[in-house]
Amino acid sequence: QVQLVESGGGLAQAGGSLRLSCATSVNIETIATMAWYRQAPGKQRELVARISNIGYTNYADSVRGRFTISRDNAKNAAYLQMNSLKPADTAVYYCNAVGIEATGYWGQGTRVTVSS
Repeated sequence: QVQLVESGGGLAQAGGSLRLSCATSVNIETIATMAWYRQAPGKQRELVARISNIGYTNYADSVRGRFTISRDNAKNAAYLQMNSLKPADTAVYYCNAVGIEATGYWGQGTRVTVSS
């Protein structure tokens, strides 16, 4: 069973940076894919960034070039470095993990607010 705990959300100014962390309860080697999603008020939850167990990444067009996803196997954690933040990035951000057996897990979410 996998549990995910996000941290690092908060308030940032436009153009600023935040770093989100996702701690896993198990050896991250059992996780095939780590991802970050976000959901703004009144909007559908959307994929922000994804990283595979071999380091392949992909990003939403809206964040490509500004956000970087990474994973640290030694710490059983994943991260989302968010640079050049925009007010449109305001949302609750959720960590997502897919195990090597294709079972999915979600964190509780961490709120990001970007002011102009």
